[in-house]
Amino acid sequence: MAGANQTQVTEFVFLGFSHILQGQAFLFLAFLTVYLVTLLGNCLILTLIVLDPQLHSPMYFFLGHLSFLDMCYSSVTLPKILVNFLRQRQTISYRECMAQMFFLMSCAGAESSLLTVMAFDRYTAICKPLHYTKILSRGVCISLATVSWLWAIMGSAVQSSLVTNVSFCGDNQIHHIFCDAPPLLKIACSDTYISEMALHTASVIMGSIPFLLILISYIYILLAILRIRSDTGRRKAFSTCAAHLVVVVIYFGMGNLNYNRPRAGYSLEVDTLVSALYCILTPMLNPLIYSLRNQDVRGTLRRALGHHKKDNASPRAQTGVD
Repeated sequence: MAGANQTQVTEFVFLGFSHILQGQAFLFLAFLTVYLVTLLGNCLILTLIVLDPQLHSPMYFFLGHLSFLDMCYSSVTLPKILVNFLRQRQTISYRECMAQMFFLMSCAGAESSLLTVMAFDRYTAICKPLHYTKILSRGVCISLATVSWLWAIMGSAVQSSLVTNVSFCGDNQIHHIFCDAPPLLKIACSDTYISEMALHTASVIMGSIPFLLILISYIYILLAILRIRSDTGRRKAFSTCAAHLVVVVIYFGMGNLNYNRPRAGYSLEVDTLVSALYCILTPMLNPLIYSLRNQDVRGTLRRALGHHKKDNASPRAQTGVD
């Protein structure tokens, strides 16, 4: 963090909730509920995938990574927000802010990369079903997941360096609810033009390449589905993509709204709402979408709950006594 030696600012103040004078306790409970649902929902899906052999396939391998990532994603911002509500001081130190920004952008990059890999998985399953297990072998799946994480970390390191190299010497009030690159550059006291252009270019590359690859995958998937003659086959093919497609639309749609909307005409309240939807609610929605749309996940959950109820109702069955 070389920029820390060049700045007089030691902490930042979040203004995202400054307009809400009443209802701080309600907001704390609301964000706490969202955080707990996010952790429990994603942890449940991850546990089911690990424990059920029927879910040991490439599709659920990547879904497990996505669930783990969503837990990390929400943990980057929500704990600090909750602590600030309890302290009634919306502040964060310089070093904590830079670390939060780095991990936030790492999670965002990893999510877009994993969604791209999951689109390739669906493309392979529908367009090349006879070669599915050969193309997506265990080694290939591990390699794709590793590349997704490394791609995100490298991109985040580049973008974070653009922010840490500018100076903050006066205004320390961030018009946001957590540390992110665009609002930080707005309050820098040094020239940020080059950093803003480089950051925008890096963001476009990190976001556009995955989205373009997902779009190409779904074009091929759609063409393959249209060639299926039976209605049952088409519905089954569509159902295998529905949950992933919904998550893609929500994630990239909210990401585009959060980072690429015009600056003029938006208030602090709108910025706060959009940021909360993108970085806080999206990780909570993903497990709900997959559990509601995915028959395998629902079936595994029913079997787990049914087995648990059976064990509780008939302890003699565990010993084999009739």
